[in-house]
Amino acid sequence: MIELKGLTKKFGDFTAVDDLNLRVETGEFFGLLGPNGAGKTTTISMVSTVLLPTSGEILVDGKKLDRKASEQKRKLSVITQEYSMRQDMTMDEVMEYQARLYMLPKREWKPKADELLEFTDLTEYRRRTVRHLSGGMKRKLMICRALLIEPQILLLDEPTAGMDAISRRQMWNLLRRLNERDITIILTTHYMEEAQALCDRVALINRGKLQKLNTPQALIEELGAFAVDETSEDSLKSRYFASREQAIAYLQTADHSAVLRQTTLEDVFVECAGRKLEGGR
Repeated sequence: MIELKGLTKKFGDFTAVDDLNLRVETGEFFGLLGPNGAGKTTTISMVSTVLLPTSGEILVDGKKLDRKASEQKRKLSVITQEYSMRQDMTMDEVMEYQARLYMLPKREWKPKADELLEFTDLTEYRRRTVRHLSGGMKRKLMICRALLIEPQILLLDEPTAGMDAISRRQMWNLLRRLNERDITIILTTHYMEEAQALCDRVALINRGKLQKLNTPQALIEELGAFAVDETSEDSLKSRYFASREQAIAYLQTADHSAVLRQTTLEDVFVECAGRKLEGGR
């Protein structure tokens, strides 16, 4: 279990994260969502101890997390937006390097590395250097590297950024399988479809502040489960309704071209943040 208590991060006069209070349960798939500059990556960086909070604290299983808390840090593994691997290394060399960093004996890490590469369908490419891997393969390899130390918590910062639609869906399936192993996952993403499909709960953050916290479906129903998009010459307006019957009744009276559809998590974010999020539908 992870608890953020009054977590705040300031850079000079700018407050990137502002008194954030969250609790992520063990085994939960949790989403941190919001527009660019909302504070998502800063929050992940503090949980991974790359950044230190200006104030507040982070607890992992009831114990305070900081850079000196080696026992707590070993429970965490982070996958960043950037490909942080040497381009001239093969997959096997990347895994061996990770094992050496954590002083793992070969008899322990080698079978685990083989299992992870098989689990992610990378075994046949293991002798290929990083520079010759596709974007999706690099992301999978980063996950293998992170899992080699058997973390209990996986921090994912935009794990599918830049992937094509097929690779993104493959990554979704992989993340679901990891979560089924009772690994707690905290995900940041700009893809609202991704958060809606994967997350048990999501936190909507804007300008460093927590705005909403609930399951994707509960947030959608709070806004209205059905939407009518009404198009005029110069704008597109969406109206939300609790029932299909209410939406159809409005649709029949619309003055402009209109379409009935189901509300999505992106609609919630548009209404919450006041502007369309990048990478959305």
